[in-house]
Amino acid sequence: MRRTRDLRIIDPVAAETVAALARQAGRHETPCGAGQMVWHVWGAGPPLLLCHGGSGSWTHWFHTIPALAARYQVFVPDLPGLGDSAMPDAPLTPHHSAEIVVAGFRRLVGAEAKVQVAGFSYGGQVATLAGALLAGQLTGLTLIGVAALGLFRMERATMARLHAGMTQDEVIAAHRHNLAVLMFADAARIDPLALYIQAENVRRGRFESRPFATTDAIRRTLPAIRAPLTSIYGEKDIVAAPSLPARFEVMREHHPELQTRTIPGSGHWVMYEAADAFNAALLELLAGTTGSA
Repeated sequence: MRRTRDLRIIDPVAAETVAALARQAGRHETPCGAGQMVWHVWGAGPPLLLCHGGSGSWTHWFHTIPALAARYQVFVPDLPGLGDSAMPDAPLTPHHSAEIVVAGFRRLVGAEAKVQVAGFSYGGQVATLAGALLAGQLTGLTLIGVAALGLFRMERATMARLHAGMTQDEVIAAHRHNLAVLMFADAARIDPLALYIQAENVRRGRFESRPFATTDAIRRTLPAIRAPLTSIYGEKDIVAAPSLPARFEVMREHHPELQTRTIPGSGHWVMYEAADAFNAALLELLAGTTGSA
């Protein structure tokens, strides 16, 4: 166990804010490795499966869940080896994680239920692989801020490293720096809740997803997706640099029907930084694929 797993941000207000939303959900567990994958489920309506990003948990979707739960039954697992979910057994790959997610989802709702799937960043890779496995159950796939398209990735500023013995102020400063480098376009929007969520997610993260970002796994899997494809990026998402249009072009190779939205002035964690605009865009795209097969 990494000693840095003890490096928390102590913020009772943020902790209670997260806990309050968690209490509104049904909590379920399905097999994952030697333990369990944890699911949170909100709302009622057509099933919608959300896959969070790397070093994350269901809380990546914190500002999105209430908007979606008003129209959908929203299933949000902590992906294998992340959040409260157990590490998967070998092989430690996105494809195996997708298999675990699909098996868990089918255990919860059955093997016939239709579902829309959305994935953020690393979760977009898992979502794409899961969408291929779901086959005729899938009615739509939305990819948000994804890499793994086989495209050049720009260099970015160095991330701050956490180490044992850091003070609370040093932990906060490190997470603020890292959010500014990778997740937010405007550092002024990094609030205490974002810092708390980031710190808790990183602290609990055990599955290393970063090496898979430089692959072309999504590009290679898209031909197997037999449902409408949609995509959302923040306008200033560093993952999409140097060319956001090039990413949409790759997706259109096998999905000419692709519908896209770009959220102005926002970065990688677009659903947090520009929650209202993102939620409106996502709901619009989901409505356009509802009932499709």
